[in-house]
Amino acid sequence: MVEISRRNPGECIEGKDDAIAYLNVAAETGDPTLLQVAIGDVAKARGMGQVAKEAGVGRESLYKSLGKEGNPSFRTIVKVVNALGGRIVVESMSTGANGIRIKGSKVGLYKANGKALKTTGRDE
Repeated sequence: MVEISRRNPGECIEGKDDAIAYLNVAAETGDPTLLQVAIGDVAKARGMGQVAKEAGVGRESLYKSLGKEGNPSFRTIVKVVNALGGRIVVESMSTGANGIRIKGSKVGLYKANGKALKTTGRDE
């Protein structure tokens, strides 16, 4: 027999690293509704009132926006993700893509295999 848990995902989010990991997993699915609900879970775990205040939006409207049937603006999503300590990043969907990455104290262009193309010796 399969047991289904009714546990609130927010109960498992204990800190910023857990929250960001949870949001990244939701984002990787490509399902915007799942990501929206995940952002809501993290906001509830942190305290919806506090997140709303930091994001500059109303608490009740944030509850509605981040629910399964909500329709938040992109601006609201960015403000809430920032208030949660994250940021929106767009990456290439191809596996061989180059990108900008931070490795230790070096910022630069890296190939997908991690080989540096050009780096600086300082944080930016």
